[in-house]
Amino acid sequence: MYHPTTRVLTILELLQAYGSLSGAELAKRLEVDRRTVRRYVTMLQDLGIPIEGTRGLAGGYRLRPGFKLPPLMLNDDEALAVILSLIAAKRQCIPADPHTIEGALAKIERVLPDGLRARLQAVQSSVAFHAAPTVPQPSGEIVMLISTAIHQQRRLHLQYQSRHKETERHLDPYGLVTHWDYWYLVGYCHLRQGVRMFRLDRIIKAAIEDVIFIRPEFNSLQYVLESLATTPWGWPFEIILETTLEEAQRRIAPGNVIFEQVDEGVLIRGHIEQLDWLARMLLMLGCSFIIRRPDELREALRSVASRAIAMAER
Repeated sequence: MYHPTTRVLTILELLQAYGSLSGAELAKRLEVDRRTVRRYVTMLQDLGIPIEGTRGLAGGYRLRPGFKLPPLMLNDDEALAVILSLIAAKRQCIPADPHTIEGALAKIERVLPDGLRARLQAVQSSVAFHAAPTVPQPSGEIVMLISTAIHQQRRLHLQYQSRHKETERHLDPYGLVTHWDYWYLVGYCHLRQGVRMFRLDRIIKAAIEDVIFIRPEFNSLQYVLESLATTPWGWPFEIILETTLEEAQRRIAPGNVIFEQVDEGVLIRGHIEQLDWLARMLLMLGCSFIIRRPDELREALRSVASRAIAMAER
């Protein structure tokens, strides 16, 4: 079964192969009507492909004489980067149909020199990726639609399912962020009258509006990291690490805590569900620390220490 994007690209390949084809012939090959063929041709023309209409009883289409798509010229390092990226996309829960990625790999291989193609096929059969945890992923269509709205600075209308209820939002989109296997959209929410972030896998529907907005200078990644670290759940904590900011950021993954340079060292703060997990993490950091809050964390540390001593005596 054809995908619309596949049909559009197929028209281009057919015109390159045959030079000129009637609308009826294209419709027959693509299993669509002639009106749909005209729409697909218009899409290609909008992309800058010089397709011309031919006169006659049946009418048809051809590529402008002399036009050729440039060959795909990649050196070894460039080809390896592309192939590894596509393989990783297929195995790391990127929002793209695995069959689409396979098609892209096949097309790239087809236009590469024989020697380079053989080496890259060896890479594909040899490299193994550890698959990411299975989490809900947004559709590629949603990612592209939102990216278009961000690029064109146009407002979005969202139908969004939060943990508690379904709402409709008008949003000025600022940026997309991927973190911890999830995709997040950051923007100004007109319903809440403030900047908010939304998980893409919870967006039911999205549509681009005609309203244009001016995007301010805004760090979407930093906003997501701080929002994840300060979301009010579990135990709020504040701890001073007696180390440098650079070392603290190297040892603690972004999105877990907020970092702040203070006179005593580095203040980390955030929320955690299990205090014993936080106690073990602190011990693994390998630096001295001062607990500001909660006091219950001290007891969690004592409990972890007692278990460690008991296991050491066995």
